[in-house]
Amino acid sequence: MTSMAGVVVVGGGQAAFSVVSTLRASGYAAPVTVFAAEPHLPYQRPPLSKKAHTEPEGLRVELVPESFYRERNIDLRLGDDVVALDTAAATVVTRTGARVPYAHLVLATGARNRPLPVPGAELDGVHALRSLDDALTIGRALTTARDVVVVGGGFIGLELARVALARGARVTVVELADRLLSRAVSRELELPLRERHEHAGVRVLTGTGVRALEGPGRVDRVVTDREVLAADLVVYGIGAIPRDDLAREAGLAVDDGVVVDEQLRSVTDPRISAVGDCARHPHPHAEGLVRLESVQNAIDQGTLVGRRIAGSPASYESLPWFWSDQGDLRLQIAGLRSPADEVRLVPGDSPERLAGYAFRDGLLVAVETLNWPAEHLAARRLLERRTPVLAGDLAGTTLGALARARRAAEVRA
Repeated sequence: MTSMAGVVVVGGGQAAFSVVSTLRASGYAAPVTVFAAEPHLPYQRPPLSKKAHTEPEGLRVELVPESFYRERNIDLRLGDDVVALDTAAATVVTRTGARVPYAHLVLATGARNRPLPVPGAELDGVHALRSLDDALTIGRALTTARDVVVVGGGFIGLELARVALARGARVTVVELADRLLSRAVSRELELPLRERHEHAGVRVLTGTGVRALEGPGRVDRVVTDREVLAADLVVYGIGAIPRDDLAREAGLAVDDGVVVDEQLRSVTDPRISAVGDCARHPHPHAEGLVRLESVQNAIDQGTLVGRRIAGSPASYESLPWFWSDQGDLRLQIAGLRSPADEVRLVPGDSPERLAGYAFRDGLLVAVETLNWPAEHLAARRLLERRTPVLAGDLAGTTLGALARARRAAEVRA
């Protein structure tokens, strides 16, 4: 199982950390090398869009201190990028020209922001958010920005919109689709979510395209197909593209991500795995292959691959779940919904709580909640166990109440 060549991990994010920490925790003793393009220790990404305004001079988001890697004999090469794979020789090639052999290679390269394809996107005051350095730059800009335009009504855009609002800025969200979060949540839940953002003070323009960003060197207005918006800060988040270039250029199967099997091995070369945002994989909760961008997915996939390499193989079957903190709104999702699923909205026991149950062929497949963590946890438990929940089971009740009733019945039996 082990080899002097050991494991090479390309990437320095949550998935990469999960792989290497699991390897050592599982007793893997051969060399482990991590190539991270950024100069920072592997860090958490969720705080980047949520705390940029509270700690603009120094977010502390490292997953573990540097001593963690040193004490476990993990060779962490920060700022050292891999530029090519030689799969025939089982070797990676770094930017400096070094060639490093591997017994197992793990691609944890993540994703990059989709660029904003309009004139003026290169102006000062226009930013995307992906890295720690991006977050620090935006955090500093938010200390003085008065008119903020957020292009893109997805998770990151809405989180940043509420961050900017909390700083006292006037905030407008411009979304090309006819609704917010069109790829993430149901239309049924999007309506009350949007109302709450607008009630808080965020202006939302859906079905609106951006034609240009303008200003004398620095952006001061956004030209949309409806109107011209004043802006001294523009932040855009219009989707991500998997970093699968290395795999594609090496001849591995790629289709919007590195195509892997149920154990997250490349379908082209079983000595290579892909995890996290860059992996496209089969999943029992999905129809066909799926690529998931979430912290939970990155952690769970890294853990599975670390254990497999250390000698405990398994298929990837973790229930997908997601969360987003948008001001005073906590949005949580468990399971995978498809656009054709029927969604039923259910009010909680207080006005701020709401849930959307998604049914496919009469069976519960996903649950979306607003400010209702207990219902989200009940959904995760039931969906993880693949306990069948029929639409009729939830008539006049909630998942939490249903779960409690079933447990009580089991005790009585």
